[in-house]
Amino acid sequence: MSQKSQKRRRLPAAEAQERILKAAGKRLAEGGPDAVRLQDVAQDLGISHPAILHHFGSRDQLMAQLEARGMRALQEDLLAASGTAEDSLARVAQTLGDEGHARLLAWWVLHGEGPEEATDWGMLQDIARGIHERRVEASTAAGTAAPSEEDTTWVVRLAAVALFGEALLGDILTKSAGLDDPEDASRRFRAWLAERLIG
Repeated sequence: MSQKSQKRRRLPAAEAQERILKAAGKRLAEGGPDAVRLQDVAQDLGISHPAILHHFGSRDQLMAQLEARGMRALQEDLLAASGTAEDSLARVAQTLGDEGHARLLAWWVLHGEGPEEATDWGMLQDIARGIHERRVEASTAAGTAAPSEEDTTWVVRLAAVALFGEALLGDILTKSAGLDDPEDASRRFRAWLAERLIG
């Protein structure tokens, strides 16, 4: 029996959606939001374009779910608070830069709308709480005054903006600062930022 004559096995909805999100995520990482075209994702998976629409309704809904998935995974990693602050910043850099989520967030902003239903707008607040606990522990260990919660919120906000900018403009910023080796400069920048974040 040839492959064409074999009937395709229909996957459970959750499994099909996960496969579609992974394929779309791969395209996002490789080429940014413009590379996530439904026809191409469908071709990558050997399914029809309407199959993607069946699961997500529209390209915008697929993009919103892709963003929510990436940010959820990032938030879970950061709230687990395992590893050093530098490790956490490296994970943020990977999600925003290597996986393309900074470009996707910028795409939403430039289109004048956001994935309201898919984005957890309290993410920075949750992360700031976790970072604040680490900052208080560090100041107690050092015998210094603990920072205020507001100070931690501003530091986390500054770090988020810096990492977002680094993901979008890292190579340009590196050259503009007269530095060589963008990868090394990014790693050293994250180490410097981690010291200030917890310190």
